[in-house]
Amino acid sequence: MTKLRLRVLFLGAASGLTLLTGCNTIETVTSTGTFPGNYNAVAYKPKDPGAVRVKVSLEDRMVYVMEGDRPLLVTPCTVGIVGKSTPTGTYHVTLKERDKRSASYGFWVNGSSVVAGEAGRPPGRGYHYVGYPMPYWVEFKPEYGFHAGAVWPVPHSHGCIRLHPNVAPKFFALVHEGTPITIAHSLPEDASIGRNVQRPNDYAWKDPAASLLISGPSSHAFPGAEAAVLASQ
Repeated sequence: MTKLRLRVLFLGAASGLTLLTGCNTIETVTSTGTFPGNYNAVAYKPKDPGAVRVKVSLEDRMVYVMEGDRPLLVTPCTVGIVGKSTPTGTYHVTLKERDKRSASYGFWVNGSSVVAGEAGRPPGRGYHYVGYPMPYWVEFKPEYGFHAGAVWPVPHSHGCIRLHPNVAPKFFALVHEGTPITIAHSLPEDASIGRNVQRPNDYAWKDPAASLLISGPSSHAFPGAEAAVLASQ
């Protein structure tokens, strides 16, 4: 299985211009390399953490973290494909897990042999399963959540909402258990603060080495991911 197919399979289970509002500065990458690149977005500290809410537009594949009318983080995302779509509706954050791994897709490991595959289907005797990294998991419905991963320009997940690894730690820091989440086909913000946001172009770059993806905490799997620094405004 090629690394491109690996990304399609695993990340499917479970990316500078300044915005018109001045909320968010985004840097894009123009050359190929190892995922993730240096795409980033600014996130701002809330004045009242209890007033933070999350809005997701499936049509524009955008996440808006808001405090009243004030955007704290505006960033592209990956949403579910047809037949495995991201659910619409009103939810709340029910769980945060910094170092989650996939229970369905990952690697079978036997010494130096690392084979991509699905849970429950070992390629032979002596292999143990290690799930694909899904760090900075923020669950809003059983088996559905936000997590770090490649952000494609088209629907590309099995229902989860993926954020760029350099942005996911900031989203993780902004929300807490109980934070309201609204997921809709489209949102008024799409025509205003979301209109000129540039998207990551590193979604099809090669994965980091398998040895890195299978070792240590899942939050260390993507080199270059920045600390969750929230800016003051």
